[in-house]
Amino acid sequence: MSFDGFMEGTFTTSEGIEINYGKNFTSLEDDKNKHTLVFNYGLVCNIAHWEEQIPYFHSRGYNVIYHDYRFHFKSSSTEDISDLNFKNIARDMNELFDSLQVTGAIHLGHSMGVNTTLEYAYQFPEKVKGIVLISGTVLPPQDVLFDSNWMEIIQPILELLLEKYPTLYENVWKTGHLNPLATHLVHRGGFNTKKVPIKFVEYYLKKIGELKPDVFFQLLKEMKNHDIISHLESIKTPSLIMGGDQDQVIPNFLQNILKDSLPNSSMYIIKDGSHVPQVDFPSTVNQRIEIFIENLS
Repeated sequence: MSFDGFMEGTFTTSEGIEINYGKNFTSLEDDKNKHTLVFNYGLVCNIAHWEEQIPYFHSRGYNVIYHDYRFHFKSSSTEDISDLNFKNIARDMNELFDSLQVTGAIHLGHSMGVNTTLEYAYQFPEKVKGIVLISGTVLPPQDVLFDSNWMEIIQPILELLLEKYPTLYENVWKTGHLNPLATHLVHRGGFNTKKVPIKFVEYYLKKIGELKPDVFFQLLKEMKNHDIISHLESIKTPSLIMGGDQDQVIPNFLQNILKDSLPNSSMYIIKDGSHVPQVDFPSTVNQRIEIFIENLS
């Protein structure tokens, strides 16, 4: 997916990882008075989850950056899947932003993007002006997904199947978007079906199929072991916490944990919003984010 008015490029980190990114500015030297927004997507998601935000904030005159994490899409990988972790992702981001002369930005994270956003804000607090956290969890997803612990039970089984039958597993993984049952279940479970067309889900599953299955399992482990919850009180960055009141994936009480733990935070819950309220109700979400940004100024 590409956006009008954006230039895509590749940055090579000190570790030799190539990070794919897009930006809508030539030089920040000419735009010192503009806010810079960074968009961080979720677990095996893609930039389409911000397709209603990126053009909007571009049209409103903000500097905008989007990027792919290591091991994702046009970004490169190492031979060791354990190199895919939040600390490394935050360092990749920091080196990329330094190369673009970004001295301070507002980060927006959705779902697992909340974890990457919080990790960056914790590691590099002086480089973050504000954070927007949508539908995330700082508790292990295995304990809370769909308000149950079924993932804790099923994850080892899925990993065993991948190990025993890698070719079959990867074929099923890559063709999920062609399975009407899979698209129906994801549509009903993760989105407001009255607001989000099934084609969005088909594209989402198609993009998932471009990633290796072990990326999913590695990041689930990362989310389980992420210790950011013990550092939340030290993150003083102004924070806007958002979620949908009909989120079936991440129960809403998890947004209250963030609100109570982040010392400089506010919360806004979207009526009838799902796990991806920014896709369900983009105008509402965009307006609320812009109010938050204006208050920072």
